[in-house]
Amino acid sequence: MSNLFCSSIGRKLLMSLSGLFLIIFLIVHLSINLLLLIPDGGESFNLAANFMALPAIKFGLQPVLALGFIVHIAYGAILTLQNNKARGNSKYASGNKTKEVMWASKNMFVLGITIFAFLAVHLVDYWIPLQITHAAESVTIGGTEMHNTYALVKANLQNPIKVGLYIIGSLGLAVHLTHGFWSAFQTLGASNGIWRRRWTVAGTVFAWVVGLGFCVIAVAMLLS
Repeated sequence: MSNLFCSSIGRKLLMSLSGLFLIIFLIVHLSINLLLLIPDGGESFNLAANFMALPAIKFGLQPVLALGFIVHIAYGAILTLQNNKARGNSKYASGNKTKEVMWASKNMFVLGITIFAFLAVHLVDYWIPLQITHAAESVTIGGTEMHNTYALVKANLQNPIKVGLYIIGSLGLAVHLTHGFWSAFQTLGASNGIWRRRWTVAGTVFAWVVGLGFCVIAVAMLLS
């Protein structure tokens, strides 16, 4: 088993599985963030955020999620460096001069760095104040005291510079997903000539729904 994950195929398998796991996270994350748009003073969003902070999720799901990010980022970097080393001066000879190869597939490393930077900003803005320093203010809803996560998000997204950064990160994520979505299914063997086209279309739609969804939320909070 250890030999499998040390091989190129094994690394691609881990990349695909961790990527699909993170796609599920993105669906949940976007669904919760859409609650920011409900005009109820942030009550719905705070209740959802408080649920996600329950010990079973905080100490169960969050470490698994963190591991998913670490595996995906680490193996993505390893595979990219190995591919570049193997190609030498003819890096992506089958891609850079070939129109059929998607731009995203030729620039996954750059897109990955963009998303990693976006993730770092996200952790500084939200995870640290909520989980480490507990600097976020509190609010009581239905007799339960909780972090006023809505106020924290709104304060951050009233800053046009941060909104710009979030838009750049969200668009980078969308482009990354246009390749990563179908590539994951291809690696897992769930793709052939017909299904490759289907996964590509489904991945492109999903990628831009997610990316533009986060952009719309950020702009809406800025203008609110």
